[in-house]
Amino acid sequence: MKLITAVVKPFKLDDVREALSEIGVQGITVTEVKGFGRQKGHTELYRGAEYVVDFLPKVKIEVAVAEGSVEATLEAISKSANTGKIGDGKIFVSSLEQVIRIRTGETGEDAI
Repeated sequence: MKLITAVVKPFKLDDVREALSEIGVQGITVTEVKGFGRQKGHTELYRGAEYVVDFLPKVKIEVAVAEGSVEATLEAISKSANTGKIGDGKIFVSSLEQVIRIRTGETGEDAI
């Protein structure tokens, strides 16, 4: 089992959610986050004063999937979140040692 964590632009959330639904991904967790990568933020003008926006708004999406679904999930996320511009985000893949569904007590892939 793998935990796929994607950090993407907020306006791409619906596209990613739809792409994951189409390939049969059952559940996702979404968190509003702030951060920066290579772009290191940007400068904005507000009421005549310049200020630096260091942390840009992003959305973190977490999906637990079985080993056989990893490639399809990665492809769905990367295609649906891509704008071709700087700051599109990143995808991280981590191993999951154990998953337990609290309501039923199911474990492993049955809990996903």
